[in-house]
Amino acid sequence: MNIVKRSVLIVLAAVLLPVAAGAAEPKKADPRTMTFAPLKFEVPKSERAVLSNGMVVHMIADRELPLVSMTAYVNAGSIYEPAGKVGLAGLAGAVMRSGGTKELSPEQLDGELEFMASSVESAIGAEMGTVSLSSLKRNLPRTLELFSQVLRTPAFRQERVELARNRTIEALRRQNDDSKEIADREFQKALYPNHPLGRVPTIGTVTAITRDDLVAFHARYFRPNNVILAVAGDFDPKEMVALLEKVFAGWKPDAVEFPAVAAPAPEVKPAVLIARKEVNQTAIRMGHLGIDKNNPDLYAIRVMDYILGGGFTSRLMTKVRSNEGLAYNVHAAFDVGRRFVGTFEAETETKSETTAKAIGLMRDIIAGMTKDPVSDQELALAKNAIINSFIFGFARADVVANQRARLEFFGYPDGYLEKYRDNIARVTKDDVLRVARRYLHPDGMVTVVVGDEKKFDRPLATFGTVEEITLENNTGKGGK
Repeated sequence: MNIVKRSVLIVLAAVLLPVAAGAAEPKKADPRTMTFAPLKFEVPKSERAVLSNGMVVHMIADRELPLVSMTAYVNAGSIYEPAGKVGLAGLAGAVMRSGGTKELSPEQLDGELEFMASSVESAIGAEMGTVSLSSLKRNLPRTLELFSQVLRTPAFRQERVELARNRTIEALRRQNDDSKEIADREFQKALYPNHPLGRVPTIGTVTAITRDDLVAFHARYFRPNNVILAVAGDFDPKEMVALLEKVFAGWKPDAVEFPAVAAPAPEVKPAVLIARKEVNQTAIRMGHLGIDKNNPDLYAIRVMDYILGGGFTSRLMTKVRSNEGLAYNVHAAFDVGRRFVGTFEAETETKSETTAKAIGLMRDIIAGMTKDPVSDQELALAKNAIINSFIFGFARADVVANQRARLEFFGYPDGYLEKYRDNIARVTKDDVLRVARRYLHPDGMVTVVVGDEKKFDRPLATFGTVEEITLENNTGKGGK
């Protein structure tokens, strides 16, 4: 082909291509008229099994990566520790892992886990103890043996008990360094006076704890029939059950006697409490007792939470942060109790010179929820946000397995997750106003303030009789 003919063809192609492209271009869709089929989502389920020793297991197989994770949930916690030895549960949870096992010293346990790139951790909180593992699939048999040793036969070596105690005491000496931590702690104490949920460790109570106390605490609660296990990762469920039966074969079930724990006082008198601290920013916490997981109004309260202080467009965030510029973050919600009644808490931090203004505005906004119905836009936004974000709680197999285990651990009803979105969708404006009037008590709140009172814009006495919180690093022998 000569150069002239080739040039003619190139020109013709350049002319014709746009025409052809234009002819083939589909009509653009108008996003305002587009419709989509409803999103269908089924909540993932775990495979449940019960070992011969009574241990319950929730499993979800996930072959995407050659990894396995496992968490044992144990019905044990600081709610069961003696008042004179507050801190016992937390210390036991730490030394279970750090103190090694009867078979392996701490150094040997650390070395084996590090060599396999595995991990085993333990902790005990207010209402739950946990022991967890993470392992490559090929190293699971040995990692599971080490996990079993930490769960069943921790050594509580004296030198590691002393080390953990000293670390705890040092943390207690520094516990008043952070204003926010002070506010959180004192708010909890104020709402649960003379109750295990309101007790905090002191140097005196921690010093009174002995190795024998840790051994006895572990022996009392760590029994297979008091454990629910969550397992996720690269495994076959039948093979996993067989492996668990083998590893835990020698662990015999036995009855567990739980100390009686009274319900918290149903009402707490309103108060204004100040912990004086020379800082530039004031920490504010306000609220009262709330509800437990069995409350039938839970779903309406969740929607109300979002409108009041749960989202970036919430009333508190819009008025306190966006409109007034008083704080970077402000939040409010009901912390739903699982075994006992939980709390309602509104919190923020603001500069000292706007302390009273922030408190007053937050109180007014909370009270406003009880006066008039929320708008259609607020209701729709809250419900859509809760429903649409629900799916993201099930993105990972380990999260789902642990969620299923915790639901059984705390005794949630069957179908709780499956019905959650529908229950949220049924909430109306009347429901939100009704629960706001029933469960929000703007005139009955405890307000805890940590800051420099000399710099406040108005005296705290504006909001009621002020009581001082003395910060003494809790060195006393008791834990109120």
